[in-house]
Amino acid sequence: MRVNEDTVLRGQWVILVPYEPHHVVRYHEWMKSEDLQKLTASEPLTLEQEYDMQCRWREDNDKCTFIILDAARWDQGCPEEQCMVGDVNLFITDPENPALAEIEIMIAEPTCRGKGFGEESTRLMLFYGISSLGISTFQAKIGQENMKSVQLFQKLHFEEVSFSSVFQELTLQWKVTDEERQQLLDTAHFTVTSYRNLKVPENQEINSIQ
Repeated sequence: MRVNEDTVLRGQWVILVPYEPHHVVRYHEWMKSEDLQKLTASEPLTLEQEYDMQCRWREDNDKCTFIILDAARWDQGCPEEQCMVGDVNLFITDPENPALAEIEIMIAEPTCRGKGFGEESTRLMLFYGISSLGISTFQAKIGQENMKSVQLFQKLHFEEVSFSSVFQELTLQWKVTDEERQQLLDTAHFTVTSYRNLKVPENQEINSIQ
């Protein structure tokens, strides 16, 4: 989506930035992993196809993605590509119902799993979907064996609504109530900045979403 091309969301552990061409090579290396292909239900792409996909994420109105950066590494001055740990995405699955979106989260770097990056990135994306895109119903489709992801979304109020025996896949859903929406907006303490002006804030305390 063009709407998030200059948007940066920063929490305590992660920084979400738009998916840019300079991210593609590392992303492509991630997606050579058969395990990640299985977990994300993805097919391997050539590098050229990956660049084409990055353009589609930027241009298509039904797709929104952020690359997840390790905030600590960024603060230490590491190049942006070396701070990449995964991505988080929203898909508008029904053009006639733009308030419904499917959400995906991937922490691709094995050493960065189990550190809270996935949960904080998901919370940031839920906030962005609600506050900036008008999303009121979120769905997550997760392989039955991927229990860590299932538990993450259940923690975030998602409930199982269906199971596909063909794909061995659970569909979990969260319909955001007015009370939940207001609570999220009231307690979502993080920084929203411009990607063009991305820099490390000095002497600024950043709080994670509660």
